[in-house]
Amino acid sequence: MSSPAAHLLTSLPLGTRVVVRYRIEGGLTDALGDLASRDAVSCTIAGRRGDVVVPLDAVTAAKPVPPPPPRRGPGTVTAR
Repeated sequence: MSSPAAHLLTSLPLGTRVVVRYRIEGGLTDALGDLASRDAVSCTIAGRRGDVVVPLDAVTAAKPVPPPPPRRGPGTVTAR
């Protein structure tokens, strides 16, 4: 673990909603969700599409983010 972003992930409480940018073969990708677990070499982000295990040495950026906005129910009218 060498990047400040990876260090941040090790200091945030589990359950914190985060966005993490990390290196994959051919480029970069993002994971958005709750910080579910971590160990010395990786962290797990629980997102809408399932869990993503991110190697800490691949992390290039990370930050906590606010909770998602509440979903609107059927028939909800928005002001124009």
